[in-house]
Amino acid sequence: MKCIFCGHLESKVIDTRCAEDGTYNRRRRECLSCGQRFTSYERVENMPLIVVKKDLSKQPFNREKLLNGLLRACEKRPVSLEQLEGIIDEVEKVARSAPAREITTVEIGELVTNKLRKIDEVAYVRFASVYKQFKDVNSFMDELKKLLKEKKL
Repeated sequence: MKCIFCGHLESKVIDTRCAEDGTYNRRRRECLSCGQRFTSYERVENMPLIVVKKDLSKQPFNREKLLNGLLRACEKRPVSLEQLEGIIDEVEKVARSAPAREITTVEIGELVTNKLRKIDEVAYVRFASVYKQFKDVNSFMDELKKLLKEKKL
């Protein structure tokens, strides 16, 4: 950390305190050259997650929007809110690990459908019917046949 008095590039940390709300750290420093003391603040940079839509437009990731879609798919099903939050956490984890902190709607849909398939088949079919945008009843039936085939294995 550069000294604000003499410009020397090295200092030592004397004291560190976390803010009450946990959003930043306050550090008391001492310059190794001139001995002057100064305070610095350290805050985690929170870059937003971006969703890349099918038309290549981008928008901020909206946790509530995904949760609402999952709640509709799981209506009157034995799926807990904690399980849905876990699915959303997994989506966020994948997005945060991406170099550009971006995730496509296709990736979101695949992650969610794969998780829902293991939790509740009816919720999976409901979500997949919206996500996969079946063109007709036959394509929907093909998806159901795949699900039944996997279940038999």
